[in-house]
Order: sequence, then C-alpha cells, then structure tokens
Amino acid sequence: MDGMNLYKKLLELQDLKYRDMQIKIIPSIDAKAIIGVRTPQLKTIAKELRKDDTYKVFLDELPHQYFEENQLHAFIISEMKNLDECLNELEKFLPHVDNWATCDQMSPKIFKKYKTVLLQRIKVWIHSEKTYTVRFGIGMLMKHFLDEDFAPEYPKMVAGLRSKEYYINMMIAWYFATALAKQYESVLPYIEQKRLDDWTHNKAIQKSVESSRITPEQKSYLKSWKVTRR
Repeated sequence: MDGMNLYKKLLELQDLKYRDMQIKIIPSIDAKAIIGVRTPQLKTIAKELRKDDTYKVFLDELPHQYFEENQLHAFIISEMKNLDECLNELEKFLPHVDNWATCDQMSPKIFKKYKTVLLQRIKVWIHSEKTYTVRFGIGMLMKHFLDEDFAPEYPKMVAGLRSKEYYINMMIAWYFATALAKQYESVLPYIEQKRLDDWTHNKAIQKSVESSRITPEQKSYLKSWKVTRR
C-alpha cells in the first residue's frame, strides 16, 4: 500500500464526529493533521502493512503528515518480534512523536522478554530533551517495573525528574498513582516527604484517590498530604 493509497484508505474510514472529539483531547496537534479514524480500524491497517515489506517503506517516511500515520507507525512498532528492529525503529520514531495518544498507545510487546535491555533504554529516554520521549520512558517504567520486577531505585528515578512540560508531569503523577496502588509501602514516603513538585504531588494524590485499587483508608491518608497553595 503506497502513500497515496494509504491516505485514500484513511479518508474512506473518516468519522467526523470522532475527529471533532480527537481535536479537543489532543490539543498539541494541528486540527488539520487529524483525519478522524478510530483505533481498531488503524490497528487493522497496521496489521495489513505488516504482512509484507510495505511497512518498511512506510516507517522510513518520517516525519509523517497526519496523526493517523503516526498511530500506524506506533502500532507497527508495538507488534515487532525482533528486538533489534524494534529498538532501532523506536529510536528513529520517538523524536517525531508529538502527542500523548501516540506516545501512550505505543507499547512494544517484545519488551516483556527483554527487561534488562529495556531498563537501560529507559534510563536514557527519561533524560531526553524531547517531551514525549521522556513520557514514553516513564510509561515503560510504569508498565514493566511495578510488579515482580520492581526495585526501590525506580520511583527514585522518576521523582528526580523536573520539567515544565504538562505531559511529562502528568505522566509522573500517573506513575506515582499507579505505584501507590501496586507498591504502597515502598512508594508512600515519596508523598510523605513531598519529593515531587507541588503540582505533580497533588495530581498524584488526586489520581490515587480516584483509583479503585486504593483502599478507603489509604485514600483518606493520602488526601491529608495534599499541598495547599498560598
């Protein structure tokens, strides 16, 4: 499927109401770059592209013009079965990621088998100058290292980050809310010692309180640590 046919296919699947919704929730993208194609349909197209070498040509066509093309790119990378190919394509693509949706929906399945390699990449990604590379790194740490592979050094890595970028700070808050749900005793001191900036600290508490995985008693205690701004 060449570029022209791909664009034609995307237009055929356009849903204008869905497009209007996306424009509202993904403000970092120019509205003209959003066609309005639903995720299941994009995943189907990504699967079709993966059937032959067509996807290799598509992955080299950076930067893409449309949000949906970035989504396709993310979905293709997420399904790669060769680690080296996955990491190489990921490193080429991450600097071009320009929104939270593409960032958060890109999650290579192969990483489950290569945690040591992934962790080394995460340590580089979270110190990138690119907003969504940092966000992606935190997201991978949250997805893969909060259960049996958890170690106390990981929340320390995230707590040490400081940024003025909303989408980085939101991911830090999301990380700590999830960490509280999964590793409460280990992560609670980060709240008690106020080791995050005030906004992120309060947002982490808010997201924890909204979680069904946090007990009523824990929610009450966490709310008592909310920072009141003067």
